[in-house]
Amino acid sequence: MKESSMIIDPRQYGAVVDGVTNDAEAIQKAIDACSANGGGTVHLTGGTFLAGTLVMKSNVVLDVDVSAKLLASPNIGDYSADVHHNRYRNEHDIDRCFIYAEDAHDFALTGRGVIAGNAEAFPNEGSIYRPMMIRMLRCSNVHLENLRLYDAAAWTTAFLDSEYIWVRGVDIRNDKRYNGDGLDFDGCAHVFVSDCYVRGTDDNLCLQASSRDYPVHDVHVTNCEFSGVCAGVRIGLKSIGDIFNVTIANCTFDRVWREGIKIESTEGGAISEIAVSNIVMRNVTRPLFVILNNRFEPDDLGSSIELDHMPAIGRLGNIDIAHLTAVDDEEMTKTHWRFTDDVMGEPKFAGIRFDAADGHPIDGVTLSDIRYTFVGGVKASDIPPAAEYPKVLDRLVDPDGRSSENYWPDWSRAAFMDLRNVHDLRLDGIRLRTLHDDERPAVLTDGCEGLIARDIRVNGEDWDVGRR
Repeated sequence: MKESSMIIDPRQYGAVVDGVTNDAEAIQKAIDACSANGGGTVHLTGGTFLAGTLVMKSNVVLDVDVSAKLLASPNIGDYSADVHHNRYRNEHDIDRCFIYAEDAHDFALTGRGVIAGNAEAFPNEGSIYRPMMIRMLRCSNVHLENLRLYDAAAWTTAFLDSEYIWVRGVDIRNDKRYNGDGLDFDGCAHVFVSDCYVRGTDDNLCLQASSRDYPVHDVHVTNCEFSGVCAGVRIGLKSIGDIFNVTIANCTFDRVWREGIKIESTEGGAISEIAVSNIVMRNVTRPLFVILNNRFEPDDLGSSIELDHMPAIGRLGNIDIAHLTAVDDEEMTKTHWRFTDDVMGEPKFAGIRFDAADGHPIDGVTLSDIRYTFVGGVKASDIPPAAEYPKVLDRLVDPDGRSSENYWPDWSRAAFMDLRNVHDLRLDGIRLRTLHDDERPAVLTDGCEGLIARDIRVNGEDWDVGRR
């Protein structure tokens, strides 16, 4: 970041700051003036600034003082359509956004104040649109620091095809609407996320690769807390390009009703060199979920707009997960929902799962020093026989069969760990315990070639590969 040379209060350009009048024109004039003069700070202080779409420019700091709030306009007509788009198929209702930047560099959103998305105001009558809070396209040297980002109407942030991004000390609370993501990075490199709190209704932090031209790499996530009804950290699903060199360390996950950390190579790219360490989870339905498959469903949410054919299965491997503690309490005997109609998790669906299609194994996984206390209590009569659990299918070979994937089936074969088609797998120093007796096998290792397992105990007793 360049040293700011000027400080502008948008009141100089006519901002009313009453929380009702649209101050976007005044704020935008201040941003433009700073950029035109080589850089500066637009300082919001002393009240509520209401605005529609704002466009950030190079060498500008937008600083929201602790005495100020930047509030998203409740009128969808105040949001530009010229702000790129959401890259998930069939989710164009969240194409609009509040704060946007394109091909900009050396800029920042900072301060101790609040940026509020006004979630409950959307969608407006007659409109399907709910604006994201922040979207950055092909930007570099971006700082997002210390702000409180509350109540986005859709995702909180989307960093796209950008590099050198610092997110520090940010408090994100996005639990009023579906698509309540926190920090999303698609096609981004050299990313540093630290000391953040993220709560939402979808992925708290997400790494995606929509293009082979923009691989995701050199990502650092540390000292964060994640909470929400869906996933804590998601790597992949959108995985046309490669994702590699990712570290996640010293983080806590609290009350995550679906997956703590999920890794999905589904669109032909390679996901590799992932290191996770010093993680503590409480009341997380599936502490780890990892899958390698291929997917192209144009009528289903969750596939990339950029993907126009069924891809060959990609690669997934070199995953090291160490020093993970996951603990359930009696809360986890319940079925948990997202809002009123979307089941997220229940005991029969819980556990650690790695899975891949036959002939396309996940290659190179170490799970070490893991302590997992699972609520348990599942009876054999509560679920179908384990033999009925479907395989992960290669859709190029078997396009019509029902394939095991993330959201189906809605039950697990094993109480703690179901590991299928993982080669060069090492299990070391693992302690597994149930609060209530569970009638399923504790650990399954199907098709796991090159397995080394040592020092594993289940409810105080030694476990070995031959014991189910």
